[in-house]
Amino acid sequence: MEEWTLKTRAMDTQNLEKAAIKIQSWWRGNTVRRTLLHAALRAWVIQCWWRSMQAKMLEQRRRLALRLYTCQEWAVVKVQAQVRMWQARRRFLQARQAACIIQSHWRWHTSQTRGLIRGRYEVKASRLELDIEILLT
Repeated sequence: MEEWTLKTRAMDTQNLEKAAIKIQSWWRGNTVRRTLLHAALRAWVIQCWWRSMQAKMLEQRRRLALRLYTCQEWAVVKVQAQVRMWQARRRFLQARQAACIIQSHWRWHTSQTRGLIRGRYEVKASRLELDIEILLT
């Protein structure tokens, strides 16, 4: 009987060791899984932060490009307006100069002749049309 109790005690010890090993492996497995889960969550948080930073940087680049484009567009519009103003002023000054010449010739001619002078003039975009009819008496 004593032999049987020694065998059962030995088996009980082996069973306890196996049970302890199972519990230890289960605990290690849980610990490893928890550690991996925490690492994966940390990596996910870092990835989310990085993606949001990339989106912000992309938006900043887009806004900068839009601002640069609008500044260039505004500069082009300003230059075009200045050129058009210069052209209009040049045409106006040419027409005014032509009108002054016509007036001076008209005044001189009316003082020299006492005839009848009829005329009309029309200022167009880049030239002056002039029709003069002189009737001497």
